[in-house]
Amino acid sequence: MDSLEPISSKELLSRIRDHAVLLLDVRPEDEFAAGHLPTAQNITIETLEARLSDLPTDREIVAYCRGPYCVLSFKAVEALRTRGFKVRRLTDGYPEWKAAVLPVEA
Repeated sequence: MDSLEPISSKELLSRIRDHAVLLLDVRPEDEFAAGHLPTAQNITIETLEARLSDLPTDREIVAYCRGPYCVLSFKAVEALRTRGFKVRRLTDGYPEWKAAVLPVEA
């Protein structure tokens, strides 16, 4: 489903620390509020179209959701790529990130 290589948690953590990406959490608001990756913005699939102007066109976006098989991140990547955004998806999702004891925010 993903024609560009997804980004690994290790690479993403490095890019977060360098402020090189915008993280896009496409899970429902209640899941985002319970915990999310550092610096992530929550824009659900349902509101993505209306919030395109909130997204940068000059840096990479990384979308993530509930896990490696969650279709929400695939849909977000596809929708953003067709609109010219440079976007990838995280290979895993929030549960795997948290289980790996990587930094989270709530």
